[in-house]
Amino acid sequence: MSLKNNITVNYASQIYVTLIGILMLPMYIRYMGAEAYGLVGFFAMLQAWFNLLDLGLTPTIGRETARFRAGSVDALSFRRLFRALNTIFLAITVVGGSGLLLLSSVIAEDWLKAETLPPDEIRAAVQIMAVSVALRWMCGLYRGVITGSESLVWLGGFNSLIATVRFVGVLPVMWHFGPTPIVFFTFQLLIAAAEIAGLWLKSSHLLPKLASTTQPIGWSLTPIRPVLKFSLTIAFTASVWVMVTQIDKLVLSSILPLTEYGYFTLAVLVASGIIFIGGPISTAILPRMTKLEAENNRKEVIKVYRQSTRLVAIISGSAAVTLAYCAEPLLLAWTGDALLARKAAPILTLYAIGNGILSIASFAYYLQYARGDLRLHIIGHLLLLFILIPSIVLAAEYYGAIGAGYAWITANALYLLIWVAIIHRRLVPGLHWHWLFEDVFVIGAPGVLLGAAFLLVDINLSSRLGNLAYVAAFGGIAILLAVLVSPDTRTLLSYKKIGKKRA
Repeated sequence: MSLKNNITVNYASQIYVTLIGILMLPMYIRYMGAEAYGLVGFFAMLQAWFNLLDLGLTPTIGRETARFRAGSVDALSFRRLFRALNTIFLAITVVGGSGLLLLSSVIAEDWLKAETLPPDEIRAAVQIMAVSVALRWMCGLYRGVITGSESLVWLGGFNSLIATVRFVGVLPVMWHFGPTPIVFFTFQLLIAAAEIAGLWLKSSHLLPKLASTTQPIGWSLTPIRPVLKFSLTIAFTASVWVMVTQIDKLVLSSILPLTEYGYFTLAVLVASGIIFIGGPISTAILPRMTKLEAENNRKEVIKVYRQSTRLVAIISGSAAVTLAYCAEPLLLAWTGDALLARKAAPILTLYAIGNGILSIASFAYYLQYARGDLRLHIIGHLLLLFILIPSIVLAAEYYGAIGAGYAWITANALYLLIWVAIIHRRLVPGLHWHWLFEDVFVIGAPGVLLGAAFLLVDINLSSRLGNLAYVAAFGGIAILLAVLVSPDTRTLLSYKKIGKKRA
């Protein structure tokens, strides 16, 4: 399978898995209730934090699998490394899962703030979560082998199948056995077991077969030493990212009532789509910028960097403005629940703005990646953590999810205005304010002004279809205005005018 097809299938799978997860959320809240759905949000947060235990091992096995296929690693050495990593993964799975099991009573009785769900039911649900989270984390090892083998078409299909059963298949199960947290999480546990079994079988098929005369694989952790530095570097940057993006969810899970936490989770999940939209662009420009930097073609690096910034400002910026200004009509059109829309809309507005800022601020990483020096990136994210953690704790303690949303906006705005400016000054002196004004502000300003104009018009929409049309119209106009004011569009139009005059 070609690289182009692998990338296409991979993105199609990611988009499908993300969309089906988001589209089914209103059904969960309708069947289970907002408080029980709060447990679903807590489950998603646990999975994200459990990834801190990865220690960079998943990308390591993927990299070593690719190196084996390229002939840089012999079959015996690769099998020894895989067995060593498998042992570590299994040990962390048992220890981590057991730790969550032991903490289930504390989480149910002291951490989570339930109002109607009985503590025994929450405790049982958390215990099932613990096993499910551990099993799903173990899947990372086998996914690494499959990814490194470039079996992305198979993996995309498998992920889509599992997501369909996980998100859609649970509905008839709850309809038959009852829409309770125990039924929901027991089903998730069964799917997690099926998922790890399927990935294990596929990775076993891809592992190299050893001849009977080959030395034994043995049981030793020594093969990990050569790749330990790479693993720990990846682990550190990934851990910082998890803490930056998940600290608010952890803090609020102990402060908010589960019902309010359910609304918060829903809003944050919708707002996370802004970050997801920019993913394909970053994946495409990283190798291009790295290649140009290696060729010492700095002028072209900056050109790609600024053009990509403008593209993300158009797409993610328009999405952020649309979600911020149209939060309530969007949620009402999507869920049909007026109470949910009213409760979640202010949170969605704040996190849409914060994520829009983050999608732009993240560009400084691409410039550092191309240079091969992530020192400033690591320092910056550590500083961001030092600001973000106390800010969110204090803001959430006094003002709940709204306070956390304002803290999220403030921290990301400070990072963009101060730290990104420092990075630009170090790497490309004189770039920052041109980049910020011409590539970001000029493109984003029309959408902000459009939102202000829409607020002046009192439109009372009662139907879900009417709200959907309102959001679609706003989003369409916002992205059209962003395209029209983009320097790239003006340059293209100028070339066309010149061409017509010459003709």
